[in-house]
Amino acid sequence: MKSALKTAAAAALALTLAACGGGSGASTVDGGTFTLVSGGDPGSLDPHFTALSVTIQADRFLYDTLVAIDGSGNMEAGLAEKWEGDTTTAKYTLRKGITCSDGTPLTASQVADNINFVGDEENGSASLGLYVMPGAKATGDDATGTVTVTSSTPDSFLVRDVGGLFIVCGKGMKDRNLLKQGSDGTGMYTVSDVVAGDHYTLTRRKDYAWGPGDWKADTRGLPDTVVIKVVGNETTAANLLTSKEVNAATVVGPDQQRLKGMGLTERDIESPLGELWFNQRAGEPGADADVRKALTQALDLNQLGQVLTSGTGKQANSLLAPGLGPCGGNTISGLLPASDPAAAKSTLDAAGWVAGADGVRVKDGKKLALTFYYPSTLGSTMQAAAELVQQRWSAIGAQVTVKGMTDTESMQVLTQGSWEAALVPVGVFLPTQLVPFFSGSGGNNFAAIDNPEYNAAVQQAGAIAGADGCGKWAEGEQALVKNLDVVPFVNAVRPTFVQGATLETTQGSIDPSTIRMLG
Repeated sequence: MKSALKTAAAAALALTLAACGGGSGASTVDGGTFTLVSGGDPGSLDPHFTALSVTIQADRFLYDTLVAIDGSGNMEAGLAEKWEGDTTTAKYTLRKGITCSDGTPLTASQVADNINFVGDEENGSASLGLYVMPGAKATGDDATGTVTVTSSTPDSFLVRDVGGLFIVCGKGMKDRNLLKQGSDGTGMYTVSDVVAGDHYTLTRRKDYAWGPGDWKADTRGLPDTVVIKVVGNETTAANLLTSKEVNAATVVGPDQQRLKGMGLTERDIESPLGELWFNQRAGEPGADADVRKALTQALDLNQLGQVLTSGTGKQANSLLAPGLGPCGGNTISGLLPASDPAAAKSTLDAAGWVAGADGVRVKDGKKLALTFYYPSTLGSTMQAAAELVQQRWSAIGAQVTVKGMTDTESMQVLTQGSWEAALVPVGVFLPTQLVPFFSGSGGNNFAAIDNPEYNAAVQQAGAIAGADGCGKWAEGEQALVKNLDVVPFVNAVRPTFVQGATLETTQGSIDPSTIRMLG
């Protein structure tokens, strides 16, 4: 899952940059320690079995991808120096001289092994469908350094999708236990110490001589050590920034106001935050389209979005994070039912949900009882928003309990299926990366959605290469929103505050190659 499961693909959020002071005139210094606050524990660091944003951020320090994405959303060299392809085939030529963290050369065969592993549905990789289509096959020619991929399922953005997969080296592919609290990749850093729930310490590889685009091995100002400090409370994170105990932290809630007054460098990422999901498994309230409609009508989504973002959010106009992907624009405005609690009650009445003696709606002997889950790690306003949902849904006759969940808990809660409704922001910038969340059985389709209109649009869109298929992808998004398979209502502008260093963000998280320590 992505982003609460932010998932997933985690990572993959659009960004806007907003620099405001913080280190102006300071010179870069080599070495030192860069400390980054993580709002949740990354958990297992195996890059093929996570779509959590906090884990993806950690893995960016440890692993590279075939293709990198620059700050404008364009593809640039990663592990591959050149690439080509269409909707069913892709070919990558690796750069020369790339080595794994143990000093052994990265080979084309190892890269192919990664793609084949993820593409095999039996392995249950969280990257399946996000980066590699089910059944995709790859071969590697070690002599020429080329990797060739064939996909029986057309993928509009095949080169870019497969190019975004984190590549694990040989030892890690053979023994994945090595990857849970360690690493085996080609990234700039390796894992040197892990205290779960507290910190992850990473050490820079001095032999790292490649990087995204035209990155140079003699780049100055790189930290020798990176500490990812787990801090679940935003006020605590803000205090650590104020006392200069950490270099960077993302603060969504009201604590950001005092940080803005400190003149720190700020990098803003606009990403989906307000997205309501309903469990549509048989027997769950959300399987009833009328229930989904009534619950949506009961809410004032604009008010809910303002509460959720402390008034800093922007209306969601697409299921994609804005700004970096080839598809975008306003694709879903006007499709959600208007806020109307009276109409919500009428919808339930017409669907046979009758108010019981205690005021709770009942149908076929079953109460309209919901537990509403929300990500507790995404800011203090989450609980206030959840309580507002509880109030509005209770007013139309639902019995509602609210419960916060950490990023790690969200994976367990949503995949085991015993939930009714949840706020789950899924941030991706390619429409292909939405597919596993809205189709198929199990895996990332945690809400058990089956929307024939969406599936048909996806099938047609997948056969059209690149941005030419954006119109069909938009039709798919619209089918999901009209059916209330997901209710997107607000994007968050998520500021990352930085001091004692400079950095840039790409694909919704900090790009390790851009970090420079300041004197």
